[in-house]
Amino acid sequence: MDYQTSPDYDKDYGMSQSCEKMHVKQISDSLLSPLYSLVFVFGFLGNLLVVLTLIKCKKLKSMSNIYLLNLAISDLLSLLTLPFWALYAANKWTLGDAMCKLVTGMYYIGYFGGVFFIILLTINRYQAIVHAVFASKTRSVTFRVVTSMVTWVLSVLASLLEIIFTKSQNEGFYYFCSPYFPTTSLHFWKSFQVRKMFILGLVLPLLVMTICYSGILKTLCQSQNEKKRHKAVRLIFAINIMYFVFWGPYNIVLLLSAYQEFFGLNNCQSSNQLDQAMQVTEILGMTHCCINPIIYAFMEEKFRSYLSGLFQKHIAKRFCQHYSTFHRKASERGSSVFTWATGDQDLSVGL
Repeated sequence: MDYQTSPDYDKDYGMSQSCEKMHVKQISDSLLSPLYSLVFVFGFLGNLLVVLTLIKCKKLKSMSNIYLLNLAISDLLSLLTLPFWALYAANKWTLGDAMCKLVTGMYYIGYFGGVFFIILLTINRYQAIVHAVFASKTRSVTFRVVTSMVTWVLSVLASLLEIIFTKSQNEGFYYFCSPYFPTTSLHFWKSFQVRKMFILGLVLPLLVMTICYSGILKTLCQSQNEKKRHKAVRLIFAINIMYFVFWGPYNIVLLLSAYQEFFGLNNCQSSNQLDQAMQVTEILGMTHCCINPIIYAFMEEKFRSYLSGLFQKHIAKRFCQHYSTFHRKASERGSSVFTWATGDQDLSVGL
């Protein structure tokens, strides 16, 4: 959440002259809070539905379901921070240093967890299609639990830099929740952070997906099952395209922003444009949490049938029971009123 959390929000003192950034602040004040709220509502409901469906219906019997569940939990973890960022965008940071670190940590752990579980899903699909014999040997409960735990540990480790160097800072009458690097090693840590985000958030998943899906497509092209091949390629295409459409621009803008001088963007106008682009692309990336339930769940026919069963069994059934009770009570009230209005005596009233 670097773009709106910098104490140098209105001015960039890293340039030869101070650079006013009022347009960036105006966008933050007017748009970020409602956008965060919308993403939170739709993303939270969608991923919660995925979690409930996986637990209630699929019973977590396969590796894919385990990773899908963890992916949804990762998205929920990041989404739970959005109400705090929405409040921050509207009123600056008022929750203190501990909450600043906690909310930042939850956001980045959820983000990296999402990336790593997408990678695990990709590798799992690769093994299931290309190396089916080997995949059958890695389906034990122990292996599922261990890989999931290791992935969460790696997510925490990947987020340590943001947790350690993020703090609540005061400037004038306002507090900001933002990164704060030691002055003596400022350039090193900022460069390290950007490179880490770019490698883990873009290069690594792109590399894994390219290698794995190349093998998958080669295997599927040799398959005699045309329908299976078409469905698998469609899902693979959606996984690749959607992740990079939603998170790719943010990682690219982050890299450009960190190396403005190298790319010839170290002037006031370019800096303003990059800051605005950072806001837009991170919102776009967050929206991926809303898309995940669609591209990883609702595109699968079996999942849709499970979801339909869950809806009919729990939601529709309860709604029908509630409607029947309401309709019966309404009919009884109508009958009582009709009896009174016609002068007949309703004996049930006195009982």
